[in-house]
Amino acid sequence: MIAYRLGLYEKAMPSDLSLPDKLREAKRAGYDFMEISIDESEEKLSRLKWSHEERRAVIEAMAEIGIRIETLCLSAHRRYPIGSLDEETVRRGMDILSEAVILAADLGIRIVQLAGYDVYYTESCESTRLRFMENLRLGVTFAAARGVVLAFETMETDFMNTVSKALAVVREIDSPFLQIYPDIGNITNAALAGGGSPVEDLRSGHGRITSVHLKETLPGRFREVPFGEGHVDFALCIREATDQGVRLFVAEYWNDGRGDWKEKNDASRRFLDGKFRQAAARREP
Repeated sequence: MIAYRLGLYEKAMPSDLSLPDKLREAKRAGYDFMEISIDESEEKLSRLKWSHEERRAVIEAMAEIGIRIETLCLSAHRRYPIGSLDEETVRRGMDILSEAVILAADLGIRIVQLAGYDVYYTESCESTRLRFMENLRLGVTFAAARGVVLAFETMETDFMNTVSKALAVVREIDSPFLQIYPDIGNITNAALAGGGSPVEDLRSGHGRITSVHLKETLPGRFREVPFGEGHVDFALCIREATDQGVRLFVAEYWNDGRGDWKEKNDASRRFLDGKFRQAAARREP
């Protein structure tokens, strides 16, 4: 059997639950850790301004409940991209990046997942790409000084929708504190649309992948596809990742507002555990 640890994305649970209650639910459902979100909403961004006492309360809750927040999904750069041509947007984006690194260091989080966008709501161009790289270098230096690894999520846009594209940026920056945290649902869509293989794409990142998002997708549909109802070959992708030595995974899905969210957490854990068992027994043809 493959040794692995599986975390739960906090957005799989109702947004009105307290953070301690989300930790309790992740533990109850059998997950090994939780991934916290800092998205573009003001509610999530306010976490970056938590006081010393508020941060300490989170640490105490983790210790008391017996489960930790181990990864941080930083998607706020959709709204404040560091490749933007607007100076104020970039300033805010860089502040968010540095504050997220500090929050991670304070809470003992080792990996901050970065969204692989130069810009999101405006058009990408050579200037946005150059600015993105310039500011990324600064952000990686800041993270390195605090021992926090930044890792790119492969996204749904052409800028960074594959591991191979993320790898090109990682190699250019050339720091142990910038790696790749792929979303196998997104890379499945990108690979199949281009006539390629998600396994081959994962293989291109060998030695640079810290962890993996396990998410279901369909062609052209990147969110809210229930596990088992999409086209992602979880067992084959897990096999490739674990063959590379990856052992940290996160179940990524969203609470749909229905009352059966606890049952969905249980079913998702069972589904993914089954895929790990298949991966252990499976060999690529």
